[in-house]
Amino acid sequence: MATTTMAVGANILRGGAGSVRIQLLLSSFSAKFSNPSLSFSRSSLKLTTILQTPRFFHFHCQHPNINTNLSLSFCTSPATTPDTAAASTTSSSSDKDKDKDTDNNVNIKDAANMLDIRVGRIIKAWRHEEADSLYVEEVDVGEAEPRIICSGLVKYIPVDLLQDRKVIVLANLKPRNMRGVKSNGMLLAASDAAHENVELLEPPEDSLPGERIWFGSEEDKENQSAPATPNQIQKKKIWELVQPHLKTDDSCIAMLGEQLMQTSAGAVMSRSLKNANIS
Repeated sequence: MATTTMAVGANILRGGAGSVRIQLLLSSFSAKFSNPSLSFSRSSLKLTTILQTPRFFHFHCQHPNINTNLSLSFCTSPATTPDTAAASTTSSSSDKDKDKDTDNNVNIKDAANMLDIRVGRIIKAWRHEEADSLYVEEVDVGEAEPRIICSGLVKYIPVDLLQDRKVIVLANLKPRNMRGVKSNGMLLAASDAAHENVELLEPPEDSLPGERIWFGSEEDKENQSAPATPNQIQKKKIWELVQPHLKTDDSCIAMLGEQLMQTSAGAVMSRSLKNANIS
């Protein structure tokens, strides 16, 4: 049976009376067998490189005086047993997943910054003459003229509760013809999983129509990029990318992942829907 003395991080992977396989962090080592005459050191061995990669060196070693071989592996990272190697692989995979998640979060945040989401105020709302499920709203979004927006809210919100109400508007979508009315934007709302309860998102009372929404901190506001054009939003499917990441939290606050949906007067909220989808 062989015993070994070697640098920190070395590890016996296989031992026996005739051979050992040793994985080393450093290049110095010695090996000693049960027979006192069979002792090895780095200086007494003939080393022949068999395999070399950027992180792994494998040598065939032979003592010049006796017929006993050593197969050794030198590596640039700490030696591992099969169990720790598996754990290391799992950890590495987990780190890559975390990095990927981080990259995805960055991409989603960048995409969200391309959206022109604003505080709006409904000046007046009425039933669409050609579509029973739609309202038509005239909405102030801080422009010279109010926008006309159609919303499928008839089933969920009485029309009288829409009058003179502050809302959140996605303002850089391409206009859509909705049963004869050109809709130029979308009101954002929270809904439960069954889509049985729907509530319009609400900015703080002191927020002003036309103010652009941002996600995160004040620093994020300062670094917010200019919104994309409606054509870019449609072509790159920006809304489709961002929307699944918009939800309310346990306090009904609108979030993009872990980032608050903010106005200068405070966070955007739903009145009562927790952990709800936003669309």
